[in-house]
Amino acid sequence: MLTDDAFSFLSEYHLATLSTVGRGGRIHAVPVGFTFEDGIVRIIGSRGTQKFVNAERSGRAAVCSVDGARWISFEGAARVTDAPEAVAHAVELYAARYRQPRVNPERVVLEMSVERVLGSPQFRA
Repeated sequence: MLTDDAFSFLSEYHLATLSTVGRGGRIHAVPVGFTFEDGIVRIIGSRGTQKFVNAERSGRAAVCSVDGARWISFEGAARVTDAPEAVAHAVELYAARYRQPRVNPERVVLEMSVERVLGSPQFRA
């Protein structure tokens, strides 16, 4: 579903916009760092922030990353977990792509099972 060019893009330092459905059906879009592995997008952050509240409530999310003319977007079912092994794995992936995040005892991870991918032609197989 993704090309080698897409996987290369997904290993580079690029931020993205996470979109969730907020109260009253409004779109809530915020900048995030994210990782992609084995069909799962992962985003780490603090428990109780609006993006995680929205994802838990609706069970859906989308993330889009852009660098000039290159872009990729993932959409799918989302869940938020504080399971220690899931959080530790997400932190490990984040640190490899971006930097080691600060210690955060309130950290959770949004895991999105990718159902749909859009993007630059060179990213789609």
